[in-house]
Amino acid sequence: MPKMKTRKSAAKRYSFTGTGKIKYKKMGLRHILTKKSTKRKRNLRHSGILSKAEQARAKVLMPYS
Repeated sequence: MPKMKTRKSAAKRYSFTGTGKIKYKKMGLRHILTKKSTKRKRNLRHSGILSKAEQARAKVLMPYS
């Protein structure tokens, strides 16, 4: 049986924590920053954790992680 392929787009977007949760970078911090408040930009800096339902979908895209 051949190896399953990892979706490279998902592998670049997500990383795993030590406990097995999936981290991602929040969107909205690349451009048009003048209209966003300082508090909003500060909160967008931190990485987010996927929910349980989204984690199940992301693990399908990355079978060997």
